[in-house]
Amino acid sequence: MRPILLKGHERSITVVKYNYDGDLLFTCSKDAIPCLWSADTGERIGTYNGHQGTVWDIDCCRFSERVVTASADATVKLWECGSGELLADFPHRGPVRGVAWADGSDMFATISDPFVEYDGRISIYLVPRGGDPDDYAEEPILEIEIPKDLGIKATCISFLNLNEALLVTFDDGTVKIYDPQNGEELEEVQVHDKKINRIYFNREKTLFISSSNDHTAKLYDVVDLEHLKTYKTDRPVNAAVISPTKEHILLGGGQEAMSVTTTSGKTGKFETRFFHLVYEEEFGTVKGHFGPINALAINPDGRSYASGAEDGYVRLHFFDKSYIDMKDPVPEVNEDDDDEGEKGMDQ
Repeated sequence: MRPILLKGHERSITVVKYNYDGDLLFTCSKDAIPCLWSADTGERIGTYNGHQGTVWDIDCCRFSERVVTASADATVKLWECGSGELLADFPHRGPVRGVAWADGSDMFATISDPFVEYDGRISIYLVPRGGDPDDYAEEPILEIEIPKDLGIKATCISFLNLNEALLVTFDDGTVKIYDPQNGEELEEVQVHDKKINRIYFNREKTLFISSSNDHTAKLYDVVDLEHLKTYKTDRPVNAAVISPTKEHILLGGGQEAMSVTTTSGKTGKFETRFFHLVYEEEFGTVKGHFGPINALAINPDGRSYASGAEDGYVRLHFFDKSYIDMKDPVPEVNEDDDDEGEKGMDQ
């Protein structure tokens, strides 16, 4: 599997993400300039220029018409996807950590950190499709405060199916569900012992996997928040994704970024690790980065994936035919059990 090296950023990568159709790849880094790439060729299509700080998150709408970016400069910006034109600016009171489109692409939600005397906030903005960007209100239609007295910060946000609820993760390892109509907290679950770095949903949004600094990734049922599987490693997990075509999990991470300069690429454990979704067993790795992997994304067609790391590079990997055609192993059944089963049928 020979990757395409995407050299478009000057600082460490924060997020990589495909659009719904899988033909576009979005990357962000601490250099404040999100990039748009062709997911098939790795050619850079363009950039979104305007932020003054680290871009922590990006999301493309279902129809690949508009893009929203969340930045440490305390703004969320709305862009036209194809041209890179800035459509609207949404100022916040603190650094913005996450952003997510709602189903239908008529509104989006953001999470911001507490700053000075201001609390952290979850905000929902209305930006109707086909509307005039000049008419978009800078003020959110709903704000949910996260009191800084609690000592926690939100890390990721996503709408659940049909916009029935908001799922928000926190740096204390909890996941909370909110009502997007009135801001009421509906449910809270302790998922990890340490900070949750990222969450990733399967295509149908029936499962999500969370990656954490507690060296694990966990698979959960979205409907009842039931814990299904745990994937254990010996390093912080910064990102994890679910394959859309196979029962496989991809994990990325590595040792703490602050100690990277004292570690070689061989011992730093900077590879992407492959686990079986059901059996929780690791069966392969892909090396290449020279720093901890901060972001992972897998193409909706399941034939390629992208990884972004502390070294500032994005690597676009296309799976070999041998992997695509690979059949998952079936656990061996004890022959004695087979014999007993046959005897039972004969009787």
